[in-house]
Parts: sequence; C-alpha cells; structure tokens
Amino acid sequence: MRVLLVIPARHGARRYPGKPLVALTGPGGRRASLIEHCWHAARAVPGIARIVIATDDARIEAHAEGFGAEVVMTSADCANGTERCAEALARLGGGYDLVVNLQGDAPLTPPWFVTALIDALSAHPAAEVATPVLRCDAVALADLRGDRQAGRVGATTAVFGAEGTALYFSREVLPWQDPGRPAAAPVFHHVGVYAYRPSALAAYALWPQGPLERAEGLEQLRFMERGHRVLCTEVEARGVRFWEVNNPEDVARIEEICAAGRDAASLPPEA
Repeated sequence: MRVLLVIPARHGARRYPGKPLVALTGPGGRRASLIEHCWHAARAVPGIARIVIATDDARIEAHAEGFGAEVVMTSADCANGTERCAEALARLGGGYDLVVNLQGDAPLTPPWFVTALIDALSAHPAAEVATPVLRCDAVALADLRGDRQAGRVGATTAVFGAEGTALYFSREVLPWQDPGRPAAAPVFHHVGVYAYRPSALAAYALWPQGPLERAEGLEQLRFMERGHRVLCTEVEARGVRFWEVNNPEDVARIEEICAAGRDAASLPPEA
C-alpha cells in the first residue's frame, strides 16, 4: 500500500499568524520550528512512501526546503488542511492508496497514531476517512476545560458510536457531564490527524462548506454533513502526553511536556 503523508501549513492562521515558523524546544531537546518538529514526527512513521509539506507561503517553503523537506505549493484559497491535502495530491498526480494529513501544529503525534489509521481503513473498506481519538485522563480533561473557561479556542472533542462512526466533533467539551455526578461517559480528545481514501479527498474539495463546519471551524464536519462516514479510531497514549499548538500559550505547554519526558527518561531504573 502506497501512502502519501501531507503536512499542511499556512502562515496566515487567524488565531496564531506565523505559527508554523514559531521556534520551540521539542522532543529530544531539539530547538526547531514547529513545522520542522512535525516533519520529524512524520518521518518516524513506518511504511510511508512520500512525505510533503503543503503550503501557500514562500517563507514556509524556503524554511522547509532548508531542513530537507519536499514542498508542494498550493493555493492561498484553501480553506483548511483537508483542502490543501486534496490540492497537493492533485499536483503530485495521484498514484497513492491512502493520504494521511498530519497537521502542522501537532509535533507530539506518535507514529502509532498514524499507523492505527492506516490499519483501520484497511480493516473497514466502507470507511472513507479515519481519525484518531484519545481517551482523556484527568490532566487532559482539565486542560480542555481550562481553555474553554479562559475563552480560548483549544482542542477538539469527539463523540462516536459503538462501531466507531463519528456522531459529532466540537470545540466544546462533549459529552456534557453533570459536575455533581460521576462521569457517565468518557471524553475523547480528537487528534488532528486524518487518513483519507483519495476518492473521498477529491470529492471533499468540490463540496462547499456546510453550516456546522463554519460554526465549529472543524474541517471533518464537511464529510459528515454530506453523509460520509468518518471512523474514529481509539489510540493509546502509551505513557506519553499529546497536545497541539492551537494558541500561543500552547508553546510553553508543549515544551513542558517534552521537558518532563526528558526528565523521566533520565531517571535511573527502580531497583
């Protein structure tokens, strides 16, 4: 199976302009731009035939080529990363069985999150799109709620049925839970990575945005508004913490997570 991995990146993000070029100390103590960290995360995924960064900005293009990445220039009219992936695939001429969208703001994406999506689409021929979800622990849930209480547009939550079919994605913390009662259902953090069948990606680029996508600012809702199945694949943290850079405040959060991981790795084994 030939898999194309695309890292969409734009400079003019409304909430955080210039985000792909922001420097941070990430995994392994490496000081680099956000987009370079994401590229290294992509290179750690086994079995990927080709990795490209898709952008419409010459500054990102020059920077990415400087650290050795292949770049595909796309239109400034792309409304989101999925549209940018669709254009990148078209410019490359196709020839791939699956396309993976690894967001350019998720440097902590472990390789098994991506391989889980590839395996999920292989096991479910009727599914056209797959995306990972991570069961929230107390820390992650507090971070989600903290962003909402502070008025920040932060991470996304996912609600899905017994067979993994997505029911909804939201910037709010869903499902709602009565704070005075024990949790009746877990909250799942939606990890912004997608695997698409090329036919679904090509169709997506032809559809206009729907009201739910516009309201939430979540690209995957376009599939759902058109009646196409999105498969939520639960992944395991395996002892690592995951977060994306949604706001400037998240840079320090990512650095803290990476520093804690390095500190834990440096501890001597227990006797």
